[in-house]
Amino acid sequence: MTDSAHSSIDPVAIERSREERIRIDAAARGPLLHWLASAVFWLLLGTTLALAASVKLHDPEYLANHAWLTFGRVRPAHLNTMVYGWASAASVAVGLWIMARLCRAPLRHGWSLHFAAVLWNIGNAVGTWGILTGGSTSLEWLEYPSGTAPWLLAAFAVAMWQGVDMMRRRPPGHIYVSQWYLFASLFWFPLLYATAQVLLIWKPVAAPAQPPINWWFAHNVLGLWFTPVGLATAYYLIPKVLGKPIHSYYLSIIGFWSLAFFYAWNGMHHLIGGPYPAWLISVSVAASVMMLVPVLTVAVNHHFTMIGNFRALRWSPTLRFVVFAAMSYTLVSVQGSLTAIRAVNRVTHFTHYTVAHAHLGMYAFVTMMLFGAIYYMMPRLLNREWPSAALIRVHFWSCAIGVLFYWGTLSYGGIEQGLNLQKPDMPFLDIVARTLPYLRMRTWAGVLMTVGHLAFATSFLLMLFGKARATSTPTLFANPAAKPNPA
Repeated sequence: MTDSAHSSIDPVAIERSREERIRIDAAARGPLLHWLASAVFWLLLGTTLALAASVKLHDPEYLANHAWLTFGRVRPAHLNTMVYGWASAASVAVGLWIMARLCRAPLRHGWSLHFAAVLWNIGNAVGTWGILTGGSTSLEWLEYPSGTAPWLLAAFAVAMWQGVDMMRRRPPGHIYVSQWYLFASLFWFPLLYATAQVLLIWKPVAAPAQPPINWWFAHNVLGLWFTPVGLATAYYLIPKVLGKPIHSYYLSIIGFWSLAFFYAWNGMHHLIGGPYPAWLISVSVAASVMMLVPVLTVAVNHHFTMIGNFRALRWSPTLRFVVFAAMSYTLVSVQGSLTAIRAVNRVTHFTHYTVAHAHLGMYAFVTMMLFGAIYYMMPRLLNREWPSAALIRVHFWSCAIGVLFYWGTLSYGGIEQGLNLQKPDMPFLDIVARTLPYLRMRTWAGVLMTVGHLAFATSFLLMLFGKARATSTPTLFANPAAKPNPA
């Protein structure tokens, strides 16, 4: 269901609803633009670090004379700036804006979100500097030094309070599925992050118990933080842009509860072959396969909502990014379920295939969904249109082609690498040498995505500093024959 269908409502109610949205956007403008601008900064820094790390995989002498730019520092710095600096900050902004719209409750005490954004940026700056200067914890997705966590948790507490406050003030009545996902994610992330910090960094548990906890966090931060925000965005924006309700509210509820139940068990399939009880690994494998239930439920719901409206992809950049991301969610989730099966895992584990799979999730799904949401949000927050349709096209096609090329080449190269690793008569250095062509293609894919990021950042800055023209050629509705939904 959606809050955008007003066909049976009288004109007075439509006007009242429009004025309400204007008030909500005005209250959100300053704080959320602060979070989005911060996110774009970390996106560009993370992209720079990503290119450096990628080049070093096939050219080890690149930047070799700088200790703080070794691969072991640049790569985790890239990962953490993208996960926390870019994706998490953008998710906070997108999630709170959608919550405000659906709860019909303007943000209050905007100064608190400005303060939280400052704390969040300090935390990421301290963490990134700590990694580059040798203070990494060496824990996957948790490489920031121990002093970083209080900054991030304090900032997120403000965002969580804002979400709870809006839910408390919402008018009585229907709760949209996007609200289910967003409200849950506001509690899941701090629970995951604080638990991992306590058990792995502040008061470390015994060494054998650390890998399961590490993968419990690393897997669930994608599935119970970024995935709910991404799916909430898709459930909100697809009906919004099309001006029609979601296909089935009941399917969306099945998708939500099955995600909540099955995903938390998935992390242990990364430790297949490790010194852990067989039943623990088997439960994780079974739960990973059962993730097909929420994934296919969401895919069916989105597909049937889009039926008869795929032509809208030609004129709506927002929809183009969102549908690409939603399709990537289906693909990465099905791939994840298959990879959890022991026979497949035996080949793909410890290979570049895993890297390709991670980027299909965090980039093709999460990042592309956030791009689509920002393209929808910004004109409504700033009351002006995007300055250039051409820049948006460059952004989409560079990033879409780049990430698919990245995923395809590393997936193929990773499978070849995994099969070669099982050949006892093949020297390990020969196996490494055979991966070099795929690693070079990975770098070129990264260059393509960087072009897209620069196009996006240019558009964002032009919008932010008022260089966009209110009467320029529309970029949200590039088809003159289209009938845009102004909501």
